[in-house]
Amino acid sequence: MSGVRLTLTAPPRQRIDLSALTPDRLAGMGLKEIAAMKLHVGNRAEQLDSLFEISALKGADDLLEIDGACDRLDGIGRGMTGGQVTVRGDAGAWTAAELRGGTVEVEGGTGPYAGAAMRGGLLRIAGDAGDFLAASIPGERKGMLGGVVTVGGNAGIRVGDRMRRGMVLIGGDAGACCASRVIAGTVAVAGRIGELPGFGMKRGSLILFRTPDDMLPTFADNGSHDLGVLGLMGVYWRSLGGTFADLGGAMRRARRFTGDAANGGKGEILVCES
Repeated sequence: MSGVRLTLTAPPRQRIDLSALTPDRLAGMGLKEIAAMKLHVGNRAEQLDSLFEISALKGADDLLEIDGACDRLDGIGRGMTGGQVTVRGDAGAWTAAELRGGTVEVEGGTGPYAGAAMRGGLLRIAGDAGDFLAASIPGERKGMLGGVVTVGGNAGIRVGDRMRRGMVLIGGDAGACCASRVIAGTVAVAGRIGELPGFGMKRGSLILFRTPDDMLPTFADNGSHDLGVLGLMGVYWRSLGGTFADLGGAMRRARRFTGDAANGGKGEILVCES
């Protein structure tokens, strides 16, 4: 498929489900065929070209670009297996949820459940992310299973809830219960963290650069340590760019807290020391 640009013609009055529009699903389709696709708008279906202007992106294969995007566009990149989606503006709920491969880049912020149940690929959010970033889908027991999420701004509550694998990097602040019920994987927060970090954590790592104001009593202070794994992780972070490219360069020593003792106590919160 050659690249496709969709430009929103007017701010929608209702939410639009764009989960059908991913590079892998559009492969082999012409512009006329794409224009005739039906999208769910609220409780009805509307033809795509009544909502978006459509044009080809010359020399860009497997690329979908959404211009003039807003927070009522849900499901962007959901379930995608390859290619790239670029969002010029904000995105709604479920952005890159169940992502399996490829890259989704959002130049603004996203709504709740961005990256939920991800299995692979890369999600970059330049602005803020909503609640339940990289968490589980409601009713499911497994959260993020792979891939990388980077956030330039802040994130809401329950980042990485039920996470089993993968990495989430938040350049700003994170809300309450960050890394709750994590089974494996890594969450890192450059800014402040809300109350009850690591609540229900079984394994995995929560990496912080500021000591939490509200540490659970079920986490034990193990003292300060030189941890070689932090240096290796920092090398990888530098390849991703952004806030963590700078933070990773000086990351070697951390104060280690283990817990949640109420759930086996095999998780860790590492507070990096300069």
